[in-house]
Amino acid sequence: MERIDPIKFLEGKRIYLRPVEKEDLDIIYASFWNEEARRLTGTQTVCNREKIRSRLEAVSMDDSRMDLIICLHESNELIGEIAMMEIDHQNQNAIVRISIFEKDNWGKGYGTEAMSLLLDFGFNVVNLHRVELEVFAFNPRAKKSYEKLGFQQEGIIRDKLFYDGQFHDAILMGVLRKEFKSRH
Repeated sequence: MERIDPIKFLEGKRIYLRPVEKEDLDIIYASFWNEEARRLTGTQTVCNREKIRSRLEAVSMDDSRMDLIICLHESNELIGEIAMMEIDHQNQNAIVRISIFEKDNWGKGYGTEAMSLLLDFGFNVVNLHRVELEVFAFNPRAKKSYEKLGFQQEGIIRDKLFYDGQFHDAILMGVLRKEFKSRH
């Protein structure tokens, strides 16, 4: 039987982004139980496989968003997910989020590269003018990554997340097309 190469929707030097497939369910499910990743993303939902499967199906039918899997070129290993959500064509803006699943892949620039690919697509193909995200104040590594891409802090949403018995601020960040292009 002939080997089928994976679809590579957006390609970088070390990673590529591809559509979410049914076969990804177990890895995505397992990622929900990584305690530190849950904290960094503020995830408090308890999900079983069926709930995740239903969510993936619903997301795949939503034209206002694009959910992609982050894979390593060298091994095709799935290492995370990234999404562009609430795509507003009239006002030319969207919201993004990202999660690198395992700590072994943190701090290696994979998230920055994946976000750069998605932003480039958003600004140059989807014709966005502005992209925003929220990052929790206790995640300075992520904030630094976003700043490398041109994101600027636009505000603080005080006490947005209640996690582990404490309230935490969310930092609202945004990047305009011209700001991203000036860095790339």
